[in-house]
Amino acid sequence: MKILIAHDGSSGVDEAISDLKRAGLPRDADALLINVKELWLPHFASKNEINEFVTPSNSLAAQTEPARIAPTTVATAEAVDVLHSAAERLHSMFPDWKTETLELSGSAAREILQQAKDWGADIVILGANGNTGFKQHILGSVAQKIANEADCSVRIVRGEFWKNGSPSRLLIALDGTASAMAAVEEVKHRMWTMGSEVRLVIVQDNLQNDFASICEYVEDAKKRLIAADLSVSELIENGDPKQLIVSAAEEWGADCIFLGANEHGTSFEKLLLGGVSTAVVSRAHCTVEIVRKEATGTTQDV
Repeated sequence: MKILIAHDGSSGVDEAISDLKRAGLPRDADALLINVKELWLPHFASKNEINEFVTPSNSLAAQTEPARIAPTTVATAEAVDVLHSAAERLHSMFPDWKTETLELSGSAAREILQQAKDWGADIVILGANGNTGFKQHILGSVAQKIANEADCSVRIVRGEFWKNGSPSRLLIALDGTASAMAAVEEVKHRMWTMGSEVRLVIVQDNLQNDFASICEYVEDAKKRLIAADLSVSELIENGDPKQLIVSAAEEWGADCIFLGANEHGTSFEKLLLGGVSTAVVSRAHCTVEIVRKEATGTTQDV
């Protein structure tokens, strides 16, 4: 497994690293700690200076997209010390992981997304707010962009709502799609503390339309998780999923909400995960993991 951890020097990344022990990740993995120094455009005296500073490209994408500033490695003492300290902590937690560090400059979200794609990351892990100073429940702009646009899974960490060594409480939001079942499969194959619990939550505006199919779909997911020795309960509600998934997680005391990335709708809807997923990621009190993987087995159109 290839795990990219976005480090901005804030307390958010400390929480994200602490959360790794609660994420059920494998003992053997490759980890890349990346720190991006935000790069502000200097004053340019001429067009030639701008052309030298910006990455050259004659592609159509370059003509329609904002110019991407050429990333450069930064070797400031502060950046090196911060990453070195984080790497040492990571090694103490996961001695079998192969850990590397990388310092870049540029747009944080853009560089993290590009590095995740180039490196072939399976998951990007980052704090919800970083250095923005916003309230805890408000998603930072960098985290929001990465959640929306990453090609891989994304885990956005919000605080430490748990005690070290205690069993995990994992809520999986279901919607009847293959992408939601991929989230079930991801949880199934992780390594959890004995006694960890999973709650399957499915919320529909009109449950009466096909209640039997919904129950069959939830039962399929439940059987998969029980086979992994997880304690599983379910909650089937009629109402607005944008509100009820978040409130169910908070009332139950979930450590993490797992979501499947949206697979339906227009390209714009896919970019924004889907209305429900976006609301959950933005409003949840706890960590949220968006799973982008293929699912196996039967799904129901509910």
